[in-house]
Amino acid sequence: MSNKSFEEKLHTLIIGGAKSGKSTLALELAQKHIKSETGNPSGLFIATASIQDQEMRLRIEAHKKERGNRWYTIEEGIRIGFILENHLDSFDVAVIDCITLWVSNILLNTAETMEQQIENLERALTRAQRPVILVSNEVGLGIVPDNKLARHYRDILGRVNQRFARLCPRVIFMAAGIPLILKGPKL
Repeated sequence: MSNKSFEEKLHTLIIGGAKSGKSTLALELAQKHIKSETGNPSGLFIATASIQDQEMRLRIEAHKKERGNRWYTIEEGIRIGFILENHLDSFDVAVIDCITLWVSNILLNTAETMEQQIENLERALTRAQRPVILVSNEVGLGIVPDNKLARHYRDILGRVNQRFARLCPRVIFMAAGIPLILKGPKL
């Protein structure tokens, strides 16, 4: 493996509101890194959503079908740093979708500590020899939530987004399907 600098790996954080086009852009950017023309999966997709009901099951299945056979999907709601470190070398690129649900999963799982999981993912990104694209919602643009848990969640996600924005050489904000480059090279 070549000894690429961290900047050359071009890890990317894509943030924005719900249905702003974040996931679509993440897959478009990732496709540029996929080199293999074989039928084997070349992209690693780490999905943090869990199936809570039939509607969510259908959404997840539709997304898998849209990605096609070029993608290998691992569904993991908490230990995504571990997954990245142990699987990324087998693929050309990884997409983590999404940090928003990951933070929620950790927050609601009392056995896991937020800081440890964030550090694990930061370490995995720093060591990664392939590009990683992270997708996250920006939840701080609306009104102040009316309950303590929602305010706590908004605050934590805001800090997590800031940490990954500092770590990633490119940060993109999506609004109405339009990518706005906040940091790093143009698309």
